[in-house]
Amino acid sequence: MGGVYLIAILVMLVSLFVSWRLKSKFAQYSQIGLHSGLSGREIAEMMLADHNIRDVRVISTEGQLTDHYNPADKTVNLSEGVYASRSAAAAAVAAHECGHAVQHATAYSMLKFRSAMVPALSVASRYMQWIILIGIFMINTSIIPLTIGVALFALTTLFSFVTLPVEFDASRRALAWMDRRGVVTTQEHAMAKDSLKWAALTYVVAAIGSLATLLYYVSLLMGRRD
Repeated sequence: MGGVYLIAILVMLVSLFVSWRLKSKFAQYSQIGLHSGLSGREIAEMMLADHNIRDVRVISTEGQLTDHYNPADKTVNLSEGVYASRSAAAAAVAAHECGHAVQHATAYSMLKFRSAMVPALSVASRYMQWIILIGIFMINTSIIPLTIGVALFALTTLFSFVTLPVEFDASRRALAWMDRRGVVTTQEHAMAKDSLKWAALTYVVAAIGSLATLLYYVSLLMGRRD
């Protein structure tokens, strides 16, 4: 059991480091203007047009690093620090989010699988913690509640791991397109790639953290069965 706690602490520390590093890199590269002078919005619109995607809008959203693609209303949502910014960081984020739009338009298999999981995941996340809590309190009486809770948590962990190839692929598409289009110089491409690497690592750490938590709950369940 002590080993599980140690892993949890290590994951938390790594998560804090990666989050700090991402914000640091984004702040650094946000200060470096693009040679092309294009804004995040212009880059996003250009990438969508180059992929013949005409039904997706690029809009501004509040917050920092709140950028995302919404397949429900087909919008690429760029944060205030990306939408109007003409920096290497903005180029990376804008192109990455459009990478998700391209995935959607081309029916990328892992994105379809991830989207299919969302309805079940929304139900699971609503009741999961309560079921697990009840299961822990009742573990000496019945293992059924905790078993159900662990199964629901396993679904969220699977979702975290399915997210990884979706994010990696969106970054790959973004970097490849920026190279083909020539919207960034070699130096700016390296900055964009570095930004996306740290962004991807946040998802990796989240997935590992979810797996570590799942293993902890499983250890409780297995301990009771023994």
